[in-house]
Amino acid sequence: MTKKLIFFDIDGTLFDDEKKLPASTKKAIGQLHDQGHEIAIATGRSPFNFKELQAELNIDAYVSFNGQYVVHNNEVIYKNAIDPDKLAELTRFSMEKEHPLVYMNEAEWNSNIESHEQINEAIDSLKVNSELTYNPSFFKGREIYQTLLFCTEENDYMYQNKFPELDFVRWHTYSLDVIPMGGSKANGIEQLVRHLGIDLQDVYAFGDGLNDIEMLKLIPNSIAMGNGHEEAKKVAKYVTKHVGDDGILHGLKMVGLL
Repeated sequence: MTKKLIFFDIDGTLFDDEKKLPASTKKAIGQLHDQGHEIAIATGRSPFNFKELQAELNIDAYVSFNGQYVVHNNEVIYKNAIDPDKLAELTRFSMEKEHPLVYMNEAEWNSNIESHEQINEAIDSLKVNSELTYNPSFFKGREIYQTLLFCTEENDYMYQNKFPELDFVRWHTYSLDVIPMGGSKANGIEQLVRHLGIDLQDVYAFGDGLNDIEMLKLIPNSIAMGNGHEEAKKVAKYVTKHVGDDGILHGLKMVGLL
């Protein structure tokens, strides 16, 4: 079989609702490795929030921050930071609205407020070990690849209208990912595909969320999880079972990789 490149989202795709990796998923990815395929993660998460998963699955390629920071074999092959002036403007505006922010680079995340109920609930839902610290000046003089904005859905349009140079993608009832306009997972994937010299027809992608839509549209062999958002399912070529019902294993069999 020709070498394939397979991308996996994390939350709701590799991880089930309890943020656990199903045994069938781990075994299936091991089989893909044994066949000589290239495996990569494509996630909205920051690199420091999936290191343990990388190690467990022996994955050394990833597209993180929804496409803004791409790594292969410990080499950074692409990065796309948020414009610092726009980030400063967003900070001023969100502070006026009393909507907290969390700034993220490749190594850590820092909030601009010491404690907030919406931050706590959203971050807790990720079930990660990395500590969120308080540093309202963290974004100054650093490359920030993604920011988390905390507000409820009725505020989405206000931010989208006010900041057309930024993309706002909701991932939680209380939180939005903020990235440079056009900086989707699809763009990050294209960078890695070019770097590896793999034909797009030999690329596969599994995802479930709104931030996976561009990725699922781009990849000809795209698979949405059965538990995925309806918009993600609409654009995918295939729809597999629920992540907790051996969805990855079933999807890999559907497309003929296992």
